[in-house]
Amino acid sequence: MFLQQLGRGLRFAENKECLTVLDFVGNARDEYDFEGKFRNLIGKTSNSVKDEIENEFPHLPLGCSIVLEKKAKEHILNNIKKATTLGRRKLISKIRNYENQTRLPLTIRNFTKINHLSLESLYKKDSFSKLCYEANIVEDFNEVNEKELIRAISKKWLLTRSHSYFEFILELIDNNFDFTKEVMEKNKKSFLMLYYDFFQYPNMFNSLDEGIKYIGNNKILIKELKEVIEILIDKITHIESDLDLPYFCPIKLHSRYTREQILSGFGQNSFQKKSSSREGVLNIKDKNTELLFVTLEKTEDKYSPTTMYDDYAINDRLFHWQSQNSTKPDSPKGLSYINQQKENKNIILFVRESNHNENKNVMTYVCLGKVIYKNHYGSQPMSITWELENKIPPFLWKNIAKMAVG
Repeated sequence: MFLQQLGRGLRFAENKECLTVLDFVGNARDEYDFEGKFRNLIGKTSNSVKDEIENEFPHLPLGCSIVLEKKAKEHILNNIKKATTLGRRKLISKIRNYENQTRLPLTIRNFTKINHLSLESLYKKDSFSKLCYEANIVEDFNEVNEKELIRAISKKWLLTRSHSYFEFILELIDNNFDFTKEVMEKNKKSFLMLYYDFFQYPNMFNSLDEGIKYIGNNKILIKELKEVIEILIDKITHIESDLDLPYFCPIKLHSRYTREQILSGFGQNSFQKKSSSREGVLNIKDKNTELLFVTLEKTEDKYSPTTMYDDYAINDRLFHWQSQNSTKPDSPKGLSYINQQKENKNIILFVRESNHNENKNVMTYVCLGKVIYKNHYGSQPMSITWELENKIPPFLWKNIAKMAVG
């Protein structure tokens, strides 16, 4: 009703310059989803709704404002705090009471929808299967792989947006993790992406295929895993495509990946050794390829004055990027950028909005694809303008444009 009334108020009319909304908040039950309502109004940002409210909604569209009376603000923030501190007991209680709320079967999709929960709030410490077991809803549970599964979902996949990668995992699940050596060799980079999503260290098993098959041992959790992957696939709204490279790479244009997934996809992680690269630039000599990792929203507590590079989108085709501080135009590194096209060097840009998302998890990078050197100025660092082969996708451009205005 609220959104319907707001929509009517937003209709254009002659001599109507603005709409003022007075919303008188009364006593609302703790279950009322204030966070969801405000999220619909402010749109997607990397900040939490709580931060938006406390800071007077800095990321609203131009010309819009939300003004909360002091008591209403306190009431809403308290409601959000209670809703986000959802412990195991509350979750188990909600699972026990689920059948009193709906006749829909108890699935992750239905449970989160009925209770206005995000997957992030569900996957903090335990699997959904374990919570159902402790709520006496199911009779059987196996803890094998559970910690690794929680890590893969909460720290990796909830932040990943790649249709092809998720479909690869679904196919593995549908085949009961049964695959031939030929399939392993053909998709080795994707298998390594999956391995490091579950396990932090190399050589934890006798071989890569043993590690992958270990993931599929727990049939109860694999069934849960499949449902989560299907939910995540439904959330993907962009169209991904292959990178135009002279070698195979499972990383797709405009999809979103963790840094470890990217390094595995470009062959920098192997089963025997994991890459230690943490810098914003990674040169892969044997592939004549360089990866640029950019964080748009930099804060002084995360970056030193020597690493606060001035990186931003000029428009949806051009990107301003600063090299490392030691780079000069006449240095081997500087010349490799200037002579990029002569040397047929593949330079690929990965961008993320900030270090962490609203749930304090490490943000993932969007693959913006190959870039071409246009011009530069300055030295130590060099300021380079790159031209993207493909336009910045709308979902990212919207956030980048807001940052530029800010």
